[in-house]
Amino acid sequence: MGWHFYLLSLIFISAGIFHLIRPRAFMRIMPLYIPYHRFLVYLSGIAEILAGIGVFFALTRMLSLWAIIGMLVLFFPVHIHMLVDKKASLNFPKFILFFRLFLQFGLLYWTYQYM
Repeated sequence: MGWHFYLLSLIFISAGIFHLIRPRAFMRIMPLYIPYHRFLVYLSGIAEILAGIGVFFALTRMLSLWAIIGMLVLFFPVHIHMLVDKKASLNFPKFILFFRLFLQFGLLYWTYQYM
């Protein structure tokens, strides 16, 4: 496992921790048609932490990598919502929001490389 592998894990563990520390920021970017914002923010944060840790262990690695891929796919509607809803954009410039959306594809590809 190279340093890229550890960086991928660190990204998801850090994002998960941030979900738990600043849940309101994540609730604000969720589309209104998705119910239970607070619960889902905490659940996704815990899932990100567990998946990030799980990639280090051979027994849980494949499940964790698939979980990361699944979360990245599930988060697409949030990124699109941020693009189309001014309140959800958190006042980020459009080019940053587009970059975040395309970054999802890069993260998907990157994660798949470890399978």
